[in-house]
Amino acid sequence: MQVQDDKPYDDINITPMLDLAYVLLVIFILMTTATIQGIKAGIPRGSNAPQKKTDEKSKLKVISVDDAGAMYFDKEPVTLASLEMRLTQAKAENPDVPVIIKGSSATQYEKVTDALGVVVKLGIKQVGLATSGARR
Repeated sequence: MQVQDDKPYDDINITPMLDLAYVLLVIFILMTTATIQGIKAGIPRGSNAPQKKTDEKSKLKVISVDDAGAMYFDKEPVTLASLEMRLTQAKAENPDVPVIIKGSSATQYEKVTDALGVVVKLGIKQVGLATSGARR
């Protein structure tokens, strides 16, 4: 077999270079998707500490949502419109009125966010979401 030295080498085989590029691309995709994970969110739990007693001026207002989605303001049934009106009155009496929103584990989340939306709309700053007692 004889090698021809007089003919210039005009073909470049780029197949190994493309193989390397594809392997690097696959490694890059796998590494970037492997490092992205969901956000860990801890669910708050109640404590067994005794609650502080409040004076009459800063009386706590409680919004409860039952399993059927009905809302209660201080144990009285209300709609979203009447809830907004009663919270407006409570805020007029005390601008720093604290509000707690309660919902059971079977409550529709949308109803709780509706109540929270009314509280935020009125600009009430002291808002809490009630949790169940500490689990042991």
